[in-house]
Amino acid sequence: MATKKRKRKELKRKLLHKYRLVILNENTFEEKISFKLNRMNVFVTGTLFIIVLIGLTTLIIAFTPLREYIPGYSSTRLKRQATELTYKTDSLVTVLDYTNRYLDNIRMVLKGDIENNETNRDSLFERFKLDPSTVDLTPIREDLLLREEVELEDKYNLFERSVENVEVLLFSPLNGTLSQGFDTRLKHYAVDIVAPRGTPVKSVANGTVLFSEWTSQTGYVIIVKHQDDLTSVYKHNGSLSKSQGDLVRAGEVIAEVGNTGELTTGPHLHFELWKNGKPINPLNYIDFK
Repeated sequence: MATKKRKRKELKRKLLHKYRLVILNENTFEEKISFKLNRMNVFVTGTLFIIVLIGLTTLIIAFTPLREYIPGYSSTRLKRQATELTYKTDSLVTVLDYTNRYLDNIRMVLKGDIENNETNRDSLFERFKLDPSTVDLTPIREDLLLREEVELEDKYNLFERSVENVEVLLFSPLNGTLSQGFDTRLKHYAVDIVAPRGTPVKSVANGTVLFSEWTSQTGYVIIVKHQDDLTSVYKHNGSLSKSQGDLVRAGEVIAEVGNTGELTTGPHLHFELWKNGKPINPLNYIDFK
């Protein structure tokens, strides 16, 4: 018991024992600044500094655009723009369909198939508008049978779906000669395709440009986010045709072959394909010949 008390007193003495930190002029040994410290003060001050640093870092990540550079985060602005563009596109398609129907009726008037007073733009649009209350959403017998069959297959399926399952139709970004393939042992999670300088590089599927910048090691790089958590990466380009936030279509030119960056030995495309955050072999889904 006495030993424990002595140890406690010794620990308390060490924590509260005061030290003086003095800053002297090296030439004159004149005292410039001095601080009285003890181990307890240093420990408390260091702990508070670490807590404040963690809090500031959390606030910066949560409330500033810097969080977009952290893997796994996506820009809210880009999501909102993509949603708005989807709505606008749907509205434009509907208006275009109505306009084409109206023009068809105008052609019939010019040919004399119908009278001019029988054609009215507003009444024509009303005639082709779909009333949701009149749509029968009751599934047919064949649909019910198909659902039951799929549920049984999923219920008794003993095998997990492969992570590399890609449901998006992919186009070849470039036709050329394969110089290096996908090799996880060498940590080469891509395929290198040799092609003449200036050859167009195309997007493998519809998507949104997440990154379009220059890097010292890989030159001009463009990254496109597709549906089903699929991402395609194009490196060592000679130039880029798209910017961050642009929407691209499958087969649309997004860059051209070049020889930029430190990690390159000639004009080629370094192409990567990622699914759910994991690299997959592009040769399993794309024919580059």
